[in-house]
Amino acid sequence: MSSAAARLLVTVEELAAQPEWRVFDCRHDLKNTEYGRQAYARGHIPGALFLHLDEDLSGATNGSNGRHPLPGVADFARLMSDCGVDAATQVVAYDNEGGIFAARLWWLLRWLGHERVAVLDGGLAAWKRSKRPLEEQVPVVVPRQFIPRPQELAVDAGRVLADLGSERMLLLDARSPERIRGENETLDPVGGHIPGAVNRFYFDNLDDDGCFFKPVAELRAEFGALLGHRPAAQVVQQCGSGVTACHNLLAMELAGLSGSKLYPGSWSEWCADPARPVARG
Repeated sequence: MSSAAARLLVTVEELAAQPEWRVFDCRHDLKNTEYGRQAYARGHIPGALFLHLDEDLSGATNGSNGRHPLPGVADFARLMSDCGVDAATQVVAYDNEGGIFAARLWWLLRWLGHERVAVLDGGLAAWKRSKRPLEEQVPVVVPRQFIPRPQELAVDAGRVLADLGSERMLLLDARSPERIRGENETLDPVGGHIPGAVNRFYFDNLDDDGCFFKPVAELRAEFGALLGHRPAAQVVQQCGSGVTACHNLLAMELAGLSGSKLYPGSWSEWCADPARPVARG
């Protein structure tokens, strides 16, 4: 793994050797939203704090802004401060779902200018494979001051609509192929995809066991084939609600294809307005 990639992912061995790092457990189940909290209580990586996707890593929904809108900058900064994160803190996020929820925290921190953040490659599964201990107690942390420095890493629905069909934008949709075709849609009221979106199922970023990220060279070749002549800066990442899209964004960064942006509202926001175009099949 290159040094650049190593700053985005950390191994179990690296995490175990750095007990001063601030670790966050981001486990979640979209259909059983109490799963993560309950699983954390049963056992987590020592020193880890729990963050809930709906309550901590998202803002309030209003019916038109998607299922997981971005949290308010001040609210998220206050949360990070309470969790003992400041500019000097190395943050490591993990989950047990291939990194999709950990990648959301990774992106949020980068969005607010915090570069010292990585995802645990292999997540809790890798930790358990290495026979590392778990603990049940919630750690007590000393608050620090997290000062947000918002970066221009996101685009809104207006920007996506304005650039539909143009050379200025390549939409990558991280959902499963069936959902993009409009089949078996169980999370959103409308099935289909944003016209012109290209499918890159987030699961394809992982090895055959669905645990570790693929090698950098393999990711670079796969994303390079999707991008063709386009620079990474023209890529807009989306999914159902702006969560698994962060996994593709992380994978592209690992591959050295930096600069793509996130459409946080994604399909769940897009399809909430019947005036926006929808494609199926």
